[in-house]
Amino acid sequence: MTVNEFLPKPYPIAIANGSITCAAPSNIALVKYWGKKKDQIPENPSISFTLSACKTITTLHYKKKKDQDQFSFDIYLDGIPKPDFKPKIETFFRRIEMYVPFLKTYHFEIETSNTFPHSSGIASSASGMGALALCLVQLEQKLNAENAEESNYKKASFLARLGSGSACRSLEGELIVWGEHAKIEGSSDNFGTKYPYEVHEHFKDYQDVILLVDKGEKQVSSTLGHNLMHEHPYAERRFEQAHEHLSKLIDIFKTGNLDRFVAIVESEALTLHAMMMTSMPYFILMKPNTLHIINAIWKFRQNTGSKVCFTLDAGANVHLLFPKQEKDSVLKFIESDLAKFCQNGHYINDQLGLGAELLGSK
Repeated sequence: MTVNEFLPKPYPIAIANGSITCAAPSNIALVKYWGKKKDQIPENPSISFTLSACKTITTLHYKKKKDQDQFSFDIYLDGIPKPDFKPKIETFFRRIEMYVPFLKTYHFEIETSNTFPHSSGIASSASGMGALALCLVQLEQKLNAENAEESNYKKASFLARLGSGSACRSLEGELIVWGEHAKIEGSSDNFGTKYPYEVHEHFKDYQDVILLVDKGEKQVSSTLGHNLMHEHPYAERRFEQAHEHLSKLIDIFKTGNLDRFVAIVESEALTLHAMMMTSMPYFILMKPNTLHIINAIWKFRQNTGSKVCFTLDAGANVHLLFPKQEKDSVLKFIESDLAKFCQNGHYINDQLGLGAELLGSK
């Protein structure tokens, strides 16, 4: 399968103006992607839980324009103009123009909002690019006179990847693989795919409580972090480890072995941050309260036999993962022991979700 399948044929109809609203969730990687090749191709495969409550809602207003020599768009976050977002969107448009060649035909107004703090380590670029990509695919389906209800999630995932790598895992649910892996049929570097094998009941209603240790901007962008993997002394071994962990998860998902799941997920989180701390230049995105939370989780698990575990993205916030049957006890634990380490005591209750969706079209 090649990217040529995403090249469009001439559009049969013309549309002067309209709007499309889509929502896309964030996702939390269990096996982490860190390091990429040219054209947003991952150095290693990853797998993620698609979330439900943490999402971006984007409305794409489009109006045909006379000058079709350049991109034309404005972007708003929560109703406020965000000119600092424009370079990233323009880079995204340049990368995808050959696959959606109507981009210069229209002036776009992109209105976006998040249900979670922007740039705080909850993968806002993933949900944001996922929502925008689905809007563009919906517009293309209109130009092709296709049923807008039957979204082309594969193409949306492909486009989203060219904006933010992990965004390709935010189009569908509940377990999504991105990156070629020898033991996972259909896996691809070009787009996210639904995990194709047996999944034990333990993992079908998993919970994710996001402990907001730091809601501020990250000190180091993910793009810079990925680039530092190019000459990282431990990069090749890390890429091998990701393949190994994903292989082990195939059996874990089948058997429901939560102890082995906990070990791999926490190892992946700490390895991700270890790669940051051993790059050159090196950096630390965890905060003191991140470590307080991790130690409290380990103590709680030892004392209670709970299967709760943590994972981290490229930031200070902690994702607390656990089976639904432990929800009451874990929420009590959060209130009694962990909320004090969160900024203003804030945390977000989330769980597995089904992916992006079309909310409206005019």
